[in-house]
Amino acid sequence: MRRIRLALPADVPVPIISFAAGARFGTETVFDTLRFEVMRGEFLCILGPSGCGKSTALRLIGGLLAPTAGNVTVAGLAADAAWSRIAFVFQAPRLVPWRNARDNVALAMELRQPSVPKHERQARAQALLERVGLGADARKYPSMLSGGERQRVAIARALAVEPEIVLMDEPFSALDISTRRRLRHELIELWRQTGKTIVFVTHDIEEALVLADRILIFSRKPARVIEAMTITAGRPRRIEATQSLMEQRTRLHALFHDHDASAASAEEAMQ
Repeated sequence: MRRIRLALPADVPVPIISFAAGARFGTETVFDTLRFEVMRGEFLCILGPSGCGKSTALRLIGGLLAPTAGNVTVAGLAADAAWSRIAFVFQAPRLVPWRNARDNVALAMELRQPSVPKHERQARAQALLERVGLGADARKYPSMLSGGERQRVAIARALAVEPEIVLMDEPFSALDISTRRRLRHELIELWRQTGKTIVFVTHDIEEALVLADRILIFSRKPARVIEAMTITAGRPRRIEATQSLMEQRTRLHALFHDHDASAASAEEAMQ
């Protein structure tokens, strides 16, 4: 009997990441079986208190850690086999101090795509610096760049290897508020231009509301998804000027407050 395959309509979201995994370090359980999916082309924020396991989840997606239970798949592959589809942007830019901005961006291609000729790597690196607004600063070394500029170089470096997915671990948390706001806007423009899937870890409620298509709210350890919140407000977003965003901000603060109160009550009961 012949099987008939039904094609999904083009506008139906397709998962690119499926997460159903546990993580433990020694006697500490970070999460038991945490479950969620990320859609192709989605801008997903993972929001939660410090130390709840957000970064651990990101490292499992990137194949930097192995789950202690369950599995994580990326584009149908085990996470540790999908490394070529993924790029990271960390909280610290991690630039090589003896390389200028263009050579730092080209380094990603040297390591992952060594067959690409040097002149092509340099041209692609220059084009990416142009895209993040640093074309005129290509010959500057990291010590000559501001914190925001160094983080832009790190974003350009991540895009240099043409990943399907960009994993971002609180990349703006060490920057001043005006630089953070500017880079959030620039990141949204880059996401629109490139169509990448972005998974962005933060503990900043307003940052998540400004950036995300959808927000996963993690509890404290052992982490679980308290709620998945879809953000439908148009971009660019100004929370104070948008009723739905103000209501969602209130909801997020209430979730954190209620969860912290429940956790505190549980701790007291165990004492």
